[in-house]
Amino acid sequence: MKKYYTRACNFYYGNISRLKIKKKQSLPLNGDKNISFDELEIISRESKKIINFKDVNSLKKNLRTKVKEDIKKITKKKYFSNLDLSDIPIIMGILNLTPDSFSDGGKYNNKKIAIAHSKKLIRDGCEIIDIGGESTRPNSLTIDEKKEWKRIHPTIVNLVKLKKIISLDTRKSKIMEKGVKFGIKLINDVSGFTYDDNTIKIIQKYKTPFVIHHMQGTPQNMQINPKYNNVLLDVYDFFEKKISFLKKNGIKHNNILIDPGIGFGKNLKHNITLISKISIFHSLGFPILIGISRKKFIKDISGLNDSRERLGGTISAALFGMLQGVQILRVHDVNEIKQSIKVFKSIINA
Repeated sequence: MKKYYTRACNFYYGNISRLKIKKKQSLPLNGDKNISFDELEIISRESKKIINFKDVNSLKKNLRTKVKEDIKKITKKKYFSNLDLSDIPIIMGILNLTPDSFSDGGKYNNKKIAIAHSKKLIRDGCEIIDIGGESTRPNSLTIDEKKEWKRIHPTIVNLVKLKKIISLDTRKSKIMEKGVKFGIKLINDVSGFTYDDNTIKIIQKYKTPFVIHHMQGTPQNMQINPKYNNVLLDVYDFFEKKISFLKKNGIKHNNILIDPGIGFGKNLKHNITLISKISIFHSLGFPILIGISRKKFIKDISGLNDSRERLGGTISAALFGMLQGVQILRVHDVNEIKQSIKVFKSIINA
């Protein structure tokens, strides 16, 4: 049986969005009247077409039923942990306590510097701090649990006092459990809970909110000629199967984020396809997180205009993600991203 996917598209924002909804000319995305859509792209692995949402009833019965179910998930208000998703995007600030991360390795290894930087990220406007002690950049090597915990433990003890959501970027169940006991409120496993079988037991036991992250391969080999039949639909199917698997294994809570894993086992074309069509993931029914900060796809596109920080490309991708209804942006440069969002929203609502 042919499988179909539904992607919300042709978005409206701010005042125009609210007016369109009032006139019943568009549907709110995730229950938010500040962003709405009036078209749907109906996709299969053999075809795709775009229709107005008012034309759904003209579809054949089975397809009509499927699309209407997807519309319910796309338009339903989303909830996640203690976050207010009525004012998106929410910013997740990155704190790498590693000597070898691709962008800022070694910069915040000192505990005092790490805490000071965390406080700055909060002042600049982040709601979540994502702390990691193991680099997962391309070609990076796995480190043992003791070394990883030693890197992050002193900082975690102080971070939980800041009254913000602290996210733990790790693939290891023992690190997760230690972190949760110290007050970690979110688990961000880039392996999609495939590296360590016991990680599922941890999120089940403590009912900790978590990110389902997509990665093809491992950090050591993920960028060696990654291949997909259809990257957008393959990643979507991964999420669907993973959510079903987790539910069957006792994960009953719905505090789940979806992250398509930009740069994790993807080439330039894969990354751009996922970013440009990211609104397809709204039909899974969970909030979307995307990490685009300073990544290599920016260099691949900008060429001679590339800079080490890649701030311009990060802002561009972040604003595009916001315009597709992405709820959480994972970034290094919180102040600059927050500034760009504020200016954009002011203009769109003028």
